[in-house]
Amino acid sequence: MPEIADDGRTWLLSGPTSSYALHLTEAGELVHLHWGPGIALADAEALAAVAPSERGASFESPLDGREEYPLEGGPRFVRPALSVRTDERRGTEWCYEDFEADGDELRLRFRDAGLTVTLHYRMRGDVVERWTTLRNDGERPLELLRADSATWTLPERDDWRLSQLHGRWAAESRLTRSPLSYGEKVIGSRRGHTGHQHLPWVALDTDATEERGEVYGCALGWSGSWRIAVAQLPDARVQITGGAGYDDSGLLRLATGESFSTPVFAGLWSDAGFGGASRAWHAYQRAYVVPDAEQDRPVLFNSWEATYFDISEEQQGTLARRAAAIGVELFVVDDGWFGARTGDHAGLGDWQPNPDRFPRGLKPLADQVHALGMQFGIWVEPEMVNPDSDLYRAHPDWVQFQSGRKRTEFRNQLVLNLAREDVQEYLWEQLHGLLSSAPVDYVKWDFNRCFTDAGWPDDPYPQRLWVDHVRALYALLDRLRAAHPGVAFESCSGGGGRIDLGIMSRTDQVWTSDNTDPLDRLDIQHGFSQIHPARVMAAWVTDSPNAQLNGRVSSLRFRFVSAMAGVLGVGGDLSEWSEEELAEARRWVDLYKEIRPVVQQGDLYRLRPPTGGLSAVQYLRGDESVVLAWLQAQRFGEAAPALRLRGLDPTASYECRETGEVHRGAVLLHHGLRTGLRGDLDATVIRLRRI
Repeated sequence: MPEIADDGRTWLLSGPTSSYALHLTEAGELVHLHWGPGIALADAEALAAVAPSERGASFESPLDGREEYPLEGGPRFVRPALSVRTDERRGTEWCYEDFEADGDELRLRFRDAGLTVTLHYRMRGDVVERWTTLRNDGERPLELLRADSATWTLPERDDWRLSQLHGRWAAESRLTRSPLSYGEKVIGSRRGHTGHQHLPWVALDTDATEERGEVYGCALGWSGSWRIAVAQLPDARVQITGGAGYDDSGLLRLATGESFSTPVFAGLWSDAGFGGASRAWHAYQRAYVVPDAEQDRPVLFNSWEATYFDISEEQQGTLARRAAAIGVELFVVDDGWFGARTGDHAGLGDWQPNPDRFPRGLKPLADQVHALGMQFGIWVEPEMVNPDSDLYRAHPDWVQFQSGRKRTEFRNQLVLNLAREDVQEYLWEQLHGLLSSAPVDYVKWDFNRCFTDAGWPDDPYPQRLWVDHVRALYALLDRLRAAHPGVAFESCSGGGGRIDLGIMSRTDQVWTSDNTDPLDRLDIQHGFSQIHPARVMAAWVTDSPNAQLNGRVSSLRFRFVSAMAGVLGVGGDLSEWSEEELAEARRWVDLYKEIRPVVQQGDLYRLRPPTGGLSAVQYLRGDESVVLAWLQAQRFGEAAPALRLRGLDPTASYECRETGEVHRGAVLLHHGLRTGLRGDLDATVIRLRRI
């Protein structure tokens, strides 16, 4: 519940360890007071008493670096969070109206002529959720050129350091840290989806380690184009501004009575280092973001790398029997089951089973999979269409395109204009009908190309499709989940191209990367874990050598332990695995099921990063702890170094289930020496239980 000062002009939100405070000055300016360790309302009021004056030098602004939500217009020179244009003028000159505290949400309302701006705040744990609602209550349309969710103001510190996750296809979520210099650092996506290049998350610190020091982090919940700007201002203050859309060319045009709510831009302060910040982010997502997060995700088999497009009901049934024999719980038919889909050149958009491959539809295969004790899943890519499809031949105007220009094709496909209501209704009818025609338990929802020709020739404001595509995607997923509550969804975009808090609030897990090489995955998973929990991180065991990417040879042991760090899946061609390999796989799957509640629901400690040599992660839940360790390479006969475990009760005793040893107090684990963890690409699983 927000705390409010007696004069109704100072507000304080507090979580278990942190507080966030803001103040409305006598001049009517909303300024930031505090974000950091927990404080009392009296402390916030004392800070408000020394809030900046409205006076300033002609070359500087007293608001820059202090204003809670910077506007365009007036004495401001920083990047504006809000830029509005009407036929008469551009910019905003707002006046405060009132506030409302409703449960755990604080709403501050401002007005400028016909525009109503509402700033929303909500504290969940130590995560502050912020978003903004813009409503046109005037008589004429107005244009939102830019409407960011929030601006975050950091305290004055020396030597800020910026952490971010960067990458590309098959190399997503790689962590980098660099000193923050004067000016702006801008990351984002112009691609119409979150993108492989950056995850919408940043963190700032000055001297934090994995387990100690202050860390400020921000994460945006938006699955389309986006932008986060981190600015070190001339007086050394730092502000972070972010929201939907990459540039300021226009988001939406609001007619009278229309409104737009920005996505949530969440912020977290932690004094427990990068590891503590990650654990707080993970707990927040499991509690407030991910649907049914308390339910453990099943072990799946996906047929893609085993069959590619060459599939049939009989062949899938054979794979299903092998998958069931090694303990798989969810069998997924990937691309190639629908329309004329014998390759990537045709069929997208025609969401009916291929009559030659599945002459009786999907139900017989689904029934067979269920009889084997597994759930049944399928792959779809609803936002795309092949020119060689019945859908495109009937509705060529349903795609994004610029009039008079060539329609760019990637993977022989075009992007459907999901902002159109007729396209939305078509996809609802197709997907609802599909999920009603067969007992489907899981849908892998893919998105395999970026926006390129984002036009809509017959619409009066065509650029709205950048925002309305995402809003329509969310609405379609919400509608399907409501109609089919037993169906789980996975977000995929050529691997990790659409991972953010927005899509994760509507899906049960995400496909982390198309790169299934177990060594590369250690780096990808290390970066992913900075913000997102193991509960949503899908990881597969595929064949060796890794023919898809690098030809690397790795043991089944190393591949399994790498994938067991998240939601375990198998994607190899089981028809080619030997009886010995299948038996070993069964043992690993059985072991994963034992440790799954700790891995998917526990607190994560990154013991050693994957920088070469030994790397390890630890999961802790209640009295149980699990350590996954990987020896990437061994040199000069050196033994694997010891691991100091985290989060355990130093006064308690813990039994190692692999050796029967009892460790008392803080555990310094030398288990790798006893299990022969040595050579290149070796791995182990260690389980401890408090006794």
